[in-house]
Amino acid sequence: MIRRLVNNKQDTSLDDQVASAKDGDDETRNAILKQYQPFIAKSVSEVCKRYIDPLKDDEFSIGLLAFNEAIQAYSCEKGSSFLSFARLVIKRKVIDHIRNEQKHPVVTSLDEEVYEEEQMENPSEVAAAKDRYQLDTESWYRKQEIAEFHAELKKYKLTFDDLIEASPKHRDARESAVEVARLVFQDPHLREKVLEKGRLPIKDLVDKVEVSKKTLERNRKFIIALVLIFNGDYVYLNDYLKGVGV
Repeated sequence: MIRRLVNNKQDTSLDDQVASAKDGDDETRNAILKQYQPFIAKSVSEVCKRYIDPLKDDEFSIGLLAFNEAIQAYSCEKGSSFLSFARLVIKRKVIDHIRNEQKHPVVTSLDEEVYEEEQMENPSEVAAAKDRYQLDTESWYRKQEIAEFHAELKKYKLTFDDLIEASPKHRDARESAVEVARLVFQDPHLREKVLEKGRLPIKDLVDKVEVSKKTLERNRKFIIALVLIFNGDYVYLNDYLKGVGV
């Protein structure tokens, strides 16, 4: 039944299918969930850095639930494609799950718990060690994300040195640049020019923002990089920018 439903809707855009699912079409929702299981597994695997077995790994279930939540929360007016939005939701949920698991480790047996307590000469040191482990794990994820973003920048002939040099020095100027980047990202026409041509459409922007042409040109590389962040599934970089320039 699901396969037939998917085949019958080959000419229907994914956005239209998602909208139908949001409106209560459970058949379409189930069809989307089934069709995009490989996408979900791949998105989860990108976080866990290992193969994810949909039949065995709890993380896949987290990803499936997150994908379902993304269907309900998605709006094409937000600027990103549904799959980009869903990938970001999946990664956030999986990272939250990993963080929670680190904070509340599962004890496999009562004997093991007693043994561990006997070994705890200083419980505060044990707690500190767990905190360090969590910080080290998150640091590793951040490094992976930065490496991915570095590779993305190279596609647009940009480097981190370029961004450091182009980054506005004053807070007000940085917030203004973030606001411009959000505007570009949320406008499909402007976003397409940045993503496909790698250039900032300054002429189109002059009449839309309260920023001079000279300032836009000076901050061009920085704004392009921000658009790439908004368009990607960079959990930590997006968190860093959350609430800025709104």
